[in-house]
Amino acid sequence: MTPATLIVAVVLVGGILIGIRLMNSPGTAVRGNLLLAACVAVAIVATILGVGADAAQWRVPLVALAAGLLVGLVLALRATMIRMPQIVALLNGLGGAASALVGAVILVAVAADAPAASTADRIIAALALAVGAATLSGSLVAAGKLHGLMTQRSVAIPGYRTMAALLLVAAAALVALSGPVPGLRTAITLTLTCLCLVYGVVFALRIGGADMPVTISLLNSLSGVAAAIAGFAVKDLLLVAVGAVVGTAGLILTQIMCRAMNRSLLAVISGIRPAPAAAAAATAAPTTADPSLDTPAHAPSDHAPADAHQPTTAELLNRAENIVIIPGYGMALAQAQQQVKQLADLLEGRGKKVTYAIHPVAGRMPGHMNVLLAEADVSYDKLLDLDAANALLPQADLAIVVGANDVINPAAMTAVGTPIYGMPVLKACEARGLIVCNFDRKPGYAGVPNTLYDRPGTILMLGDAKESVAALAGALTQTT
Repeated sequence: MTPATLIVAVVLVGGILIGIRLMNSPGTAVRGNLLLAACVAVAIVATILGVGADAAQWRVPLVALAAGLLVGLVLALRATMIRMPQIVALLNGLGGAASALVGAVILVAVAADAPAASTADRIIAALALAVGAATLSGSLVAAGKLHGLMTQRSVAIPGYRTMAALLLVAAAALVALSGPVPGLRTAITLTLTCLCLVYGVVFALRIGGADMPVTISLLNSLSGVAAAIAGFAVKDLLLVAVGAVVGTAGLILTQIMCRAMNRSLLAVISGIRPAPAAAAAATAAPTTADPSLDTPAHAPSDHAPADAHQPTTAELLNRAENIVIIPGYGMALAQAQQQVKQLADLLEGRGKKVTYAIHPVAGRMPGHMNVLLAEADVSYDKLLDLDAANALLPQADLAIVVGANDVINPAAMTAVGTPIYGMPVLKACEARGLIVCNFDRKPGYAGVPNTLYDRPGTILMLGDAKESVAALAGALTQTT
């Protein structure tokens, strides 16, 4: 690597680090994303120019680059915000595929005028192939789950841990053999690719929707690790550095998601779950709810509740001055973010304070709720993280839950042995009033009944979240 190339690499890596830093805040995330895109574009141009080949030899790479840009542009323009998790999963997979292809080319390609790869180079290339292939297949399964092409729940695979261990041992053995046994490079490459593709599939199949934010972050990290390994294989310092940055950032985010779920990364990867136990028995009185709203097809919420002493939803909305909205995956499924924003605008138009409580794993990827609310033009400064929201909820006059379940379930503090036990949750139960707009009373992905539904004073609006929130807005408008 020439001094000029080294300087360019250092500057680009610095720009990437600054871009990632800017993406830590919603207010600067767009600028960070643009800076990252610019750094990648410069890196691509620098790589092409650094090859030093004749213009004729650039034709195939340039055509491939143009095709990739076109596909990416069309994909980005057509993708809606609700599909962003599967788009991210797909991009992780494509990153893994690129690294796997680099490794495969080094292992099997033989050019008459090219020096033979050393033993170390072949082992590194095989490792890039292994990590990239597992990332590809795992990401495709994750994208399929997120897009509804297959079940989003965990798929029980008999003997999963034994199978996974055998696949990893076999893959490690093939990686080791790829160096000293170059004569079997094609057979080793094909076998290693198949084993790692299978491992990625069984790994992602077993993971259910509740752990999907952790999975997306982990696959993102693995795509960076695969790129860094591929960089070593082709002796490209810039690729090594960028891959390491992506891998590290993804791993940090993975740990954040694990803490938010109170699950270790080893438990997610290995499939170890807490011993099953019944959720804590609900000791509260039956739920007080507007009877006209307790079915999927409900009317506006200005009817008298079952308990004459309990205010209706319209009365709660009118009395409350400090309101916290808690969105969840149900809001994403119903695409109710616009209706949520409209309700918030109506409330703020009456001088009320409205904020949004965002749980780190609400949704199917890190920041999923932030992305959806940003699409509805919700101001960034109104989005509260878990700690800030829990500090505010005891002073809130009203909490409105829109499609959230596990992340507000008080059973996380009492139901010993369940998957959510010990998981930090948004303490919606501490708000003075509570309206829950969920599709039904069924447990969330963790499978633990939500004791909040039976808390005295909780008003359930069962049905499509978009219709429920619109009914709240209608009830508020009718009392003007």
